[in-house]
Amino acid sequence: MLANILLVFIPVIAMGALSYFKFSDAIESKSSHFYSISLLETDRKLKFALSEITTITSSAMTQPVIQQALKNPNQIPSYDMKQEINNLLIHHPMIEAFAFYAQNRLVYSYNMQDALTDLRRQPWHAKMEAAEGRPVWSGPEENGSAAAGRPALVHARIVKDYYSLENIGSIVIYMKPDLLDQVFWETATLEKGNILLASRDGSIVYDKSGEHIGERVDFPFLQEGVPSEKNYYIDRYLNVKSLITFIPSHNPEWRLIAITPTKSLQAESIPLRNTALLLGVFSLLTALAFDRFYVRRLVRSISSTVGGMRRVEQRNFTLIPGSGQPHDESDMLVHGFNRMSSQIQDLLKQVEAEQSLKKEAELQALVAQINPHFIYNSLESINSMAVLQGNKDISRMVVSLGRLLRISISENKELIPLSTEFEHVRHYLNIQKFRFEDQFEYELDLPEQLGGYMTQKLIVQPLVENALYHAIEPMKMLGKIRIRASEGANELWIDVIDNGPGFDASVLASLWDRDYQAEVKKYKDSGVGLRNVHERLRIRFGQPYGMMICSSPETGSIIRLRVPKIKP
Repeated sequence: MLANILLVFIPVIAMGALSYFKFSDAIESKSSHFYSISLLETDRKLKFALSEITTITSSAMTQPVIQQALKNPNQIPSYDMKQEINNLLIHHPMIEAFAFYAQNRLVYSYNMQDALTDLRRQPWHAKMEAAEGRPVWSGPEENGSAAAGRPALVHARIVKDYYSLENIGSIVIYMKPDLLDQVFWETATLEKGNILLASRDGSIVYDKSGEHIGERVDFPFLQEGVPSEKNYYIDRYLNVKSLITFIPSHNPEWRLIAITPTKSLQAESIPLRNTALLLGVFSLLTALAFDRFYVRRLVRSISSTVGGMRRVEQRNFTLIPGSGQPHDESDMLVHGFNRMSSQIQDLLKQVEAEQSLKKEAELQALVAQINPHFIYNSLESINSMAVLQGNKDISRMVVSLGRLLRISISENKELIPLSTEFEHVRHYLNIQKFRFEDQFEYELDLPEQLGGYMTQKLIVQPLVENALYHAIEPMKMLGKIRIRASEGANELWIDVIDNGPGFDASVLASLWDRDYQAEVKKYKDSGVGLRNVHERLRIRFGQPYGMMICSSPETGSIIRLRVPKIKP
């Protein structure tokens, strides 16, 4: 039971949990990537909107009417000058109010109910002076507009003399809240998500929900020197666990932040988690049923089989009781063991019978070993008598026959040197010379370096015998037989060449037919012949080794053997 839980239940639960966490991580990563693209596009729009205001103020600061008003702060601007100044700035729909200061003194303001009396006390004043004419933007909390109940974005910058570039004053512009609303309106968010624009000191410059403008936040990435490998992480915001994605704005003092509750992200993964739990419960129930109805039965069958094996070791072949026809694996196991036990019992009886026959065969073989010695001794006696009577032909024939028989009968090895095989052929041809007399002549061509290679025994003599009986014997003219050996890269070639009438096409085609007996009947009784040689080479050496015949009527024949190079 425990094994089933370990093998089935735990892997399913582990795989389900791993899939759930992997899916959750993938959702977080994809959501962060989605927000990164959305925030980058929002920052691009923000940069365009703020650059437009910067362009307007840069153009206005260089106009003579503003230069003159700031250079003469004690002179009250005339009505025409005020109209001209207003025309330079208020044509932009997002500029709500503005004011010009010279030497920390208000020179002129538009639509400002409470103009700033002392710029030096403003928290953004030091940044403005350090910027040397570049615009400085401050949020509602920093410029105090949030505390007054009218949060606004302030644009402030130093105004320089057009010719001497000396500081002659400053300009402060209050932007309408609609400016940031238009920028962030189309920013895509997930369900219940929010977008923040925060400064590096933690004040919220803008909040898309409109509920937290001017408040302060404490995110780790707002602090300088805090490393961040990824641009997103999971943390609590307003006591809600959320995915926080952030990117730096084009303004180095700001950060764009996207916040999405993790519950919204996990809404898609909850069905996956529930499915994994259901699969786990289903797997557990399946494992219990599998153990109850199958595993226990299989274990009983295995135990019975193990007991049967122990009995077989003691040569007790009692069969295991079964249910008759096998229906499942446990029945097949018992049925197979019973069949194997019966076969082993039969094999043991067969082996015992064969051992008895083998002993008889060994005794007969010992008796048969006397026969070759009797043959050699008889041939030696005949040779002695021929020498005494001066019959040299009979003596030479007996000597060749003795050596021929000694190679054929006495060699117990299947592989012999090629030189020995050629010597066997030479003795065979010498004996045939006494029969055919001057009807044929032969030539043996064996290069000295090839004589030491090993080859299968009795593969050349059947080819020579075929040439004698089927090529030389029917001829009226002098027959010629040439046996030569040559070498290739990894093989030896042995050719038997005759000048006989050649093979008939039908005979050559039927030579490989298994039913073909007529042409080789002469050699069938001795177990040799062309087909025999070919099959022996194929069996021992495999393809591509064997025999090839090249022949046509009245042009002679070439029978080639291909064997591998085998060193002793």
